[in-house]
Amino acid sequence: MKIGAVGDNCMDVYKHSEEAYPGGNPVNVAVYCVRLGENASYTGVVGNDRYGTLLKESLEAKHVDVSHVRELPGKTAVTEVEIMNNDRVFGDYDEGVLADFKLTDEDIDFLATHDIVVSGIWGKIENNLGELKNKGVPIAFDFATKLDDPLVEEIIKNVDYAFFSYDEGEDVFINDYMKKMHAKGPQLIVVTMGEKGSIVYDGTSFYHHGIVSCEVVDTMGAGDSYIAAFLCGILQKRPIEECMEMGAKNSSITIQYKGAW
Repeated sequence: MKIGAVGDNCMDVYKHSEEAYPGGNPVNVAVYCVRLGENASYTGVVGNDRYGTLLKESLEAKHVDVSHVRELPGKTAVTEVEIMNNDRVFGDYDEGVLADFKLTDEDIDFLATHDIVVSGIWGKIENNLGELKNKGVPIAFDFATKLDDPLVEEIIKNVDYAFFSYDEGEDVFINDYMKKMHAKGPQLIVVTMGEKGSIVYDGTSFYHHGIVSCEVVDTMGAGDSYIAAFLCGILQKRPIEECMEMGAKNSSITIQYKGAW
C-alpha cells in the first residue's frame, strides 16, 4: 500500500532551546506510515534555505518518497513552539514559500497512483480534492480543531475519512456534529480528544477507544500519529476498533520523545 501525503510542511523551532525539527501534518503522517511498514510519499514545497534542505534530507532518511517536493526561492515555513507542562504550544508561524504552493497536473496524476491521499486544513489543496476523488483515490483530511471553519462545509463531500480534534470529550454537541458531517458524504468521521481518547462514527454506530498510558515528553505529532496508524489499519481492511487501537498505540510511541519524529 502507498499513502500520498500532500500539503503543508514546516520546521518546528522550539523557542527556548532553539532546537528545530521537521514537521507539518502531511509530512508527519508520511513518516509515521513508513514507520508502520507502509510506503509513503510527500508532495509539497520547501524554500532554498538550510531548513528546506534539512526537511527534504530528513524525509529521505526516513525513506519517504520526496520526488514531488519542489524547491522555491525563499524561506521554508517555520512554526515557533514552546513546551508547557509537557504539552506543545504553538507560537508565531511564518508560512514562507508555502504561501505560493499549488498542485500541478503532474502532482495530481502522481497522487492518483496512491491507495489513499492525506492532507489537512492548512495544506492548500482543497480546490483539488474533487479532481483527485474523481480519479478514484480515497481522500483522508485532517480538519484539526477547525470544526466551524467554512472550509469544512465546502469540501466535506469530497472527503472519505474526516478527522477532527475536540478537547471537550464526548458530549451531545460532538455526537450531533459527527452525524451531521457523516451525512454529507464521508465513510467515517473520526474525532481525537487528547487524553480522553477517540470516537469514530460510521453512519450507524459510535466507536470509542481510550489512550495508551505512557510517560509524556512532548505531545507534538500525537494526532498525526493516530491518523497515520488509523489509515494504515483502514488500508489493511482491519475493523474500526482495531484501527483506533493502532492509532492510540502509535500516538503513545510519538509522545515519549521530543519533536514529531
